[in-house]
Amino acid sequence: METFLPGYIMGFREGLEAFLIVVIILQYLKKSKNESFRKNVYYGTIMGISSSLAIGGILYILSKAIDRMDEVAKLWESAASFIALVLVTTFIYWMIKHGRNMVTTVENKVSTNLSAFGITSIAFIMVAREGVEVAIFTFAGKYTIMPILSGILTAMVLTILINYSLVKVNLKVLFNLTLGYLILQAGFLLGYGIHEGLSALHALNLISSEHLFLVKAFDLSETIFNHKEGVIGLPLYVLFGWYSKPEIPQFLMQYLYTFSLFYVWHKEVKK
Repeated sequence: METFLPGYIMGFREGLEAFLIVVIILQYLKKSKNESFRKNVYYGTIMGISSSLAIGGILYILSKAIDRMDEVAKLWESAASFIALVLVTTFIYWMIKHGRNMVTTVENKVSTNLSAFGITSIAFIMVAREGVEVAIFTFAGKYTIMPILSGILTAMVLTILINYSLVKVNLKVLFNLTLGYLILQAGFLLGYGIHEGLSALHALNLISSEHLFLVKAFDLSETIFNHKEGVIGLPLYVLFGWYSKPEIPQFLMQYLYTFSLFYVWHKEVKK
């Protein structure tokens, strides 16, 4: 449960956007009487999924090789977390700026690239972007494959139901909820990367136990706020990325990052 819900929601969010983008492209081609390019949408989608799986496979092999070395494994998890964070921050910022006009944005791209190569490229890039983010998140040391695949499968079924008008969903509310959760998880990922990096530096004797960076901001591990087994701490950990005894740099950077993104989102909505 600790990793299932975050992984499921992340897979659902990324999968939903990827599938909806494909549906938007197909519907635009139908509306503009350019259905001859439908096959190119499928080609691009298959290529995007294939490239995501290939990158995921490479990361999987790399992570398994590194896992045999404890200290290096911690450095790997820290580095992978930061790489994933850069990608997901870019995605979050794009969604904050353009998420409310996603249909228009995608249709504009399609209308200015009405060719076999153009349509294939658009489908490939947009699907691959989501897939690569999923692959990096999966092997950044935080999520496992099963909850992510479950989330993606749920997103695919929901998209099919929406496309054939079998269900009505307020996508604006759904995207806002999942975007807010994604911001919380991105902050958690930053905190996780800092924590693992500091642990690796300590294990490699590059910093001592008394180093300022290892000083805890607070320690609630012996209370109900314990993030691993506390009655309140565990749900907070799953939902919001709560740590019961974070290092000072971890605590400050995680919540500074999180509140900064929410502030940017708030300013954009006010516009």
